[in-house]
Amino acid sequence: MSSYNNNTCYDEARRVAIFGGTHGNEMSGVTLVNLWVKNGTEIQRKSVETKAFITNPKAVEKCTRYVDTDLNRAFTPENLSAPEGHDLPYEVRRAQEINRIFGPKGSPDAYDVIFDLHNTTSNMGCTLILESSKDHFNLQMMNYIKKAIAPASCLVLLNEHPLLKYSTSRSVAKHPVGLEVGPQPQGVLRSNIFEAMRVILKHALDFIQLFNEGMEFPPCMVEVFRALERVDYPRDANGNIIAMVHPNLQDGDWEPLNPGDPLFQTFDGKTIHYQGSSTVYPTFINEAAYYEKQQAFVTTRRETLVASAIRKA
Repeated sequence: MSSYNNNTCYDEARRVAIFGGTHGNEMSGVTLVNLWVKNGTEIQRKSVETKAFITNPKAVEKCTRYVDTDLNRAFTPENLSAPEGHDLPYEVRRAQEINRIFGPKGSPDAYDVIFDLHNTTSNMGCTLILESSKDHFNLQMMNYIKKAIAPASCLVLLNEHPLLKYSTSRSVAKHPVGLEVGPQPQGVLRSNIFEAMRVILKHALDFIQLFNEGMEFPPCMVEVFRALERVDYPRDANGNIIAMVHPNLQDGDWEPLNPGDPLFQTFDGKTIHYQGSSTVYPTFINEAAYYEKQQAFVTTRRETLVASAIRKA
């Protein structure tokens, strides 16, 4: 990456991967990637080598989120540099293998772009996940996708908070892109969610082809929701959940949550109100997979980022 006359220049994105099955029970990505492994015509573009890849085949086979540990948290420096051996958790060994194929993470040899396909049980709609506000290539791509699918909605979740960011499978790439589409139950395939994911991937690959062919993208503004804080369920002294997401909040992903609004409802019907000092926008509300992570939802702040003009180096 370099800058020239207020343009940010990037090398061509010639190697692209599409990951499905990072969580083995999120069926849209699993099904699309299996489809494209058999016949990749749909995802091929001029000057781009696109590889569809099932990241966690054992979890896919069992239709479970993971076997030993969450693969989408396994790409830490410690795990990737650990001595190889069968005593390591399966997903750590798998992370090392993925890093060898698509990385090494942080190196010039890493894949240019990795799309990691996920489903959520939360009412999030289509959400692109951005890992750095300074990645102008991804910002421009997301702006392109948002415009291409309008009037349908595709929001951008920015997750670069040092206490919230985690070591994702896509982080192996120079430009990691998460795609979260819901609501969809675990282990279930819904046609509307499947098609929404498919359409976003189409436009993302179109953008990469246009960029590689020399199209310049002017500066633009991109609305994002910046992750602020994880909020857990209320618990008793033994760590047991004592309240559930309030009906007013349930399915209200991306809607404003104001101080004093209902947040949780105890099992005997009492309301716990939001005690924050400012309006936030919750997401991943009541996500099934996050009960084990002690997370009821994530709060975000709505803001606008300015993406610089980009062109091919």
